[in-house]
Amino acid sequence: MRTIRYTLLASIAFLMFSVSAPKSHAQINITIGAEPSCPYGYYDFEPYNCAPYGYYGPKWFVGGRFVGAVKWFHGPANFHGHVNNAYDPRHGYKGPMPAHGPAQQHPDNFKSFKPTETHDSGGHPVPEDHGGHK
Repeated sequence: MRTIRYTLLASIAFLMFSVSAPKSHAQINITIGAEPSCPYGYYDFEPYNCAPYGYYGPKWFVGGRFVGAVKWFHGPANFHGHVNNAYDPRHGYKGPMPAHGPAQQHPDNFKSFKPTETHDSGGHPVPEDHGGHK
């Protein structure tokens, strides 16, 4: 009698542990939002404010249009482009900032552009030996 009871309890325990919970099919929706519309591109860091003319170098523009940065980047793979951190508010820039508005054709006048750093498409600095500026 005891053997039957232990066998029955063991069978019930085995069934309880072997029955798996129903699989959950989680659905995750991430909304990035619209790309900021700025005349000379937007900073590659939050809150993605409009960058002033001179922050981005020529590689960041194709046909006069900004190729985007971070989550809205739409340029080539393994991209590296120059920036001028003198126009970065995190580095002390307090000059004029353009307002959000329709993106304009970039004037493609980079003769006076002075690069200070190279960034990848995600806004991360790239060391000089990996595509940095001269």
